[in-house]
Amino acid sequence: MCPMPQQPPVRSTPARARASRPDASMSLLTNVMDHSLDDGYAEAAARRAAAGERGRPKTLRARLGLAAGLVLAALVVTVGAAQARVSAPVVAKEREELIDRIDRETAAADDLERAVDGLRDDVEARQREALRDSGGDDGGDLVGVLAGAVEVRGPGVKLVVNDAKEASGEGDANPRGTSGFSDTGRVRDRDMQRVVNGLWESGAEAVSINGQRLTALSAIRAAGDAILVDNRPLVPPYTVLAVGDGERMSTRFQNSADGLYLHALQENFGVRTAISVQEDLRLPAAPSVMVRTARPGTGTGQPNTETEKGTS
Repeated sequence: MCPMPQQPPVRSTPARARASRPDASMSLLTNVMDHSLDDGYAEAAARRAAAGERGRPKTLRARLGLAAGLVLAALVVTVGAAQARVSAPVVAKEREELIDRIDRETAAADDLERAVDGLRDDVEARQREALRDSGGDDGGDLVGVLAGAVEVRGPGVKLVVNDAKEASGEGDANPRGTSGFSDTGRVRDRDMQRVVNGLWESGAEAVSINGQRLTALSAIRAAGDAILVDNRPLVPPYTVLAVGDGERMSTRFQNSADGLYLHALQENFGVRTAISVQEDLRLPAAPSVMVRTARPGTGTGQPNTETEKGTS
């Protein structure tokens, strides 16, 4: 009977040997952490320590050079500090002189502004006097109202025009007639021009926008998205006040072409509008009235045909 060949025993690896280190995949980082100081640097430091080298200069020339460098650095720091101390009063004095100059110029500008206001009041008083002398009390008052030279108070219409709630700076091209503006939901200068002209045609005797009195020479223009009235920017909402027969003017305006145009803006572009009849409105006088032509008296009763431009 042949003996059976024995199989070599199977060696089971102990559980401790089978388990791998949690940081086995980070051996490079582990090595860096364990040996943060390179061996070469450690050996060089040990050699310098054994040789008694501490990084100090050994020769007399090296020591003198180091001392000269330290003295030069100290001298530069000292000179800089001295210059800063000397120049500080000079800078402070120049600053005070500049502040005094600004105060003087500001006071001079305030004096000029007060002088301009006084001259403007004098001119307005002379205008009212000239209007009374030329047309009598009633005629002078009427001319002053129509010219915008005097304050106006009475019944009328209040019209508020505002941008759409979703108004933005971008939008698809959708021109309003021939205006060339895109559909942004914003009120444009062209819109306000039509509103004001429609109120004049509906019987308004005096009109103002956001407190600025309009005259026959007022200009409504645009600068980007801003609306300018006589070169003064307006901020929405735009409040238009018109003095006149309130009920009649409101009805005529809403039935006019300009009123229908405003209604179309509201329906198609979301422009917000509100019109109401008011019992008592107060409109200020125009800040200045431009005189296009003037005919000085010749004493002969014949008008002078020469014209000259000026401002009041």
